[in-house]
This record gives sequence, structure tokens and C-alpha cells, in this order.
Amino acid sequence: MSLSVDELKKTVASLKREGLNSQQIADELSLSQDTIAWLSSSIEGQEQPQDIRIGWRTIGVRPIRTEAMASIFADVLHEELGDDGADTIVGISLNGILFAHEIAKFLDVEVSIHRNVDGGPGQGSLSNKYGQVNGKRVAIVDDVLSSGTTMRRTIAAMREMGADVVLCMVLVNKTTLNEIDEVPLRGMIRTVAV
Repeated sequence: MSLSVDELKKTVASLKREGLNSQQIADELSLSQDTIAWLSSSIEGQEQPQDIRIGWRTIGVRPIRTEAMASIFADVLHEELGDDGADTIVGISLNGILFAHEIAKFLDVEVSIHRNVDGGPGQGSLSNKYGQVNGKRVAIVDDVLSSGTTMRRTIAAMREMGADVVLCMVLVNKTTLNEIDEVPLRGMIRTVAV
């Protein structure tokens, strides 16, 4: 997993050639979009953003491990929201989908998928093949929170669609945030550079 900056730059360039946008590359490499922009830039002397690369392949490669993590997410959701809970678990694509599916299964609630795309806040779309969010209490789940951009976009989109966003959860929180856009934020693991 440990790649040098030069190797990361080559990987980013390769993923761009394959047609991935900066959001998708950030998801694939578990890095912030700011770091992806820096790795893509050819400006000499531009300051490197502070970031931590997260690798969770050991969990993601085996469904039973994803299910075990979802059990922890479900327990945290219950701890945070009590019996009121959530009506729908929204997974942010790509990496939040697996967790959302399993959490919804544990809680016997609907699951929904939100795709974020490059652009301004609220950009993205909710898949029509899964649960809808209008008038529902939703919890949003993703793998890693780096800068919070993706989560903020998703919260804005859910609110625009009429959802009451009651909780955001991530496997790894790379910030010191405990809430985001006035929504409680729970990370299973927090990793912050000191």
C-alpha cells in the first residue's frame, strides 16, 4: 500500500486516463480531493496538503468482515439515536455502499445509494433503484472523511430531497470534527496528524 509521491502521481495520472474523475480517484485511493488535485498538478513548489492515506482492503475483501463492521456501525447508530433510529441508510458511492447495505440489513430499514460527482455542493444523484429519502430520517455512511467535502455535498443533496439527516458515520475520520453541517458525525476510528 505504501506508495511514494511519484508513484501516487503516476497512479492518479493512470486513473485519469481510465476516465475516473477526481472524486472517484479520491475514493479509490482514500485520499482527499485536495491531495488528488495536488498530485495532478504540475506546479513546482506548490505546498503539499497534509493527508493520511487509509487502506482498509483487509476489511473490504471479505463480506463477513464488512458485515462485522456494519454490526458496529448499527450499534453506534442505536447508541446515538436510540429507538428513533433512521428510516433509511444512505451509502455514498463507491465505498459507503457495502457498509450501508449491511447496516440497513442489521436494522431492517431501507438502503439508498448516493453518487457524488465533481461540482458544487449538492451535486450528485440518488439512485432510483433503491430507497428514496423524502420525508425520511436518514443516516449517511461512507468509508473515509478527509476534508468533509463529499459528506457536505451529500447532506445538502439529502436535505434538498426532503430528508431529515440525523447522523453521519464513517469508518475513518481524518478530521477533528464531531459534527458536520449541524449533523452528528461518528467515526469508528479517528486518525489526525499532530
